[in-house]
Amino acid sequence: MLLIGIIILILIRPFPFLFYPDLPYIGFLGRAIYIIFLACTLVLYRVWRGPTGADRLVAVDALGILIVGFCAILTISTGRSWYIDIGIAWALQSFISTLALSKYLQGKGFDE
Repeated sequence: MLLIGIIILILIRPFPFLFYPDLPYIGFLGRAIYIIFLACTLVLYRVWRGPTGADRLVAVDALGILIVGFCAILTISTGRSWYIDIGIAWALQSFISTLALSKYLQGKGFDE
């Protein structure tokens, strides 16, 4: 558990806007970012210890969704719209990779 806490602190440290209560909407956004990081650690555990390849694939897909949500929260909190562009590109890449890996796990070739 200590290792997970250290990882969360390392991930949150580059975002100093979490620690300034004078910024607007910091209460909600700070909690949302904390929940997303907590969910990311749980999903990464499932990717690491997943019993089957399908479980790992679903966890990687969930991680992609969490990253897109984090990009949306960064867009709201900083006011910079290019974070949402990164989120859209990440969602597209995540969708395509999920489709490709699911076909691979089914045993079908990529040409079918």
